[in-house]
Amino acid sequence: MSYRALFAPRGAVGFTLAVLVARFPSGMFSLAATLLVTSLYGSYSLAGVGGAATLVTVALAGPWQARLVDRHGQSRVTVPAVLLATAGSLGVLLSLELHAPVWLYLMACAVSGLGPNTGSLARARWAFLHRGDEAVLHTAYAYEGVVDELCFVLGPLAATALAAGVSPLAGYVTASLVSLVGVLALATQRRTEPPASCRADAASGPGALRSPGVAALVLMLTATGVVFGTMEITTIGFAQAHGHKAAVGAVLACYALGSALSGVLLGLWKPRGRAVVRLRWALAAMAVTLAPLPLAGGLWTVGLLLLVAGFATAPTMSTSMGLVAELVPAGRLTEGFTWTTTGLLVGISAGQAAGGWLVDHAPAGTGYHVPALAALVALALSWRLPRRSVSSRPDETAGERLSVQ
Repeated sequence: MSYRALFAPRGAVGFTLAVLVARFPSGMFSLAATLLVTSLYGSYSLAGVGGAATLVTVALAGPWQARLVDRHGQSRVTVPAVLLATAGSLGVLLSLELHAPVWLYLMACAVSGLGPNTGSLARARWAFLHRGDEAVLHTAYAYEGVVDELCFVLGPLAATALAAGVSPLAGYVTASLVSLVGVLALATQRRTEPPASCRADAASGPGALRSPGVAALVLMLTATGVVFGTMEITTIGFAQAHGHKAAVGAVLACYALGSALSGVLLGLWKPRGRAVVRLRWALAAMAVTLAPLPLAGGLWTVGLLLLVAGFATAPTMSTSMGLVAELVPAGRLTEGFTWTTTGLLVGISAGQAAGGWLVDHAPAGTGYHVPALAALVALALSWRLPRRSVSSRPDETAGERLSVQ
């Protein structure tokens, strides 16, 4: 499937550019916050707990916010949400600079997590623009995975460069401002926003989490999130222990680069067989490629291993998001995407907290034992997914329902 068909509808390029700006900071925030906290307080535990507070808010508020989006539309919900998140980010900066009590810092971190989930917003727009065309939607979800990974290739590099070349504050401030500008720009792209007819049933009926198979998928992605969260903060500590903290952005980018490359190829490949089976193979590959990490003797060996391991990430995430569109009713599509992202972020939060504790209290690299184990847990949880795709109405998937609207 060519990418040309993906961008053919009017407005597709415009909303894609806006989303790209809005999502770019997603690859900056975590590392920028960690570099800022450790430069001021020297504590990876405090950085990990702060990141956890942010992601817990995302986990709690995200599905509720997504339901409002399905009910009232993207632009009416995302603008106040990003303004609140920006205010929270400002609070984080002030609390750290003024050495405020830890509880105040954690509260500000929590408020900063109220921003909209731009990845879910983008996937919902693709589902509307290409309703009923499963081949193009497969390419769309693969493309979204590539965009995510590019953000995590360039984001850490930008955060590190700003922290080292300007000040530890610069990376976090830049991420907050870019996120604000991007979301506001996306809110102006009304042509590609799912119309009221696609949100007619959002106010009634069971939530997306109650759709058969969705809860199992969320649990699986929670375990997958532990992989990402532990790996990131362990790599930061490992780099500092080896005297190369300034290079950590490039090393983390290796993982995202591997995933981005596999995502591009995945978007050109016509999928065969059941999505659940492809997902299990991807999770198995993730576990196998992450297993050698504890044996790495240096930072650049870690980078090489992460590059290889990254090739299993895009198939895992793209197939997972494709399953969402098959499992949930169309009127809950944004909510469905947000629940899976919430599970992922809860796992990242737990991984960051656990990894931060291991960095502070265990030998460098100890946390590298966790990612492969977490991937195996995710693989085991994937067996709870239904054998066949289902929806709230057996004869009507989300894609089919959108196609008749």
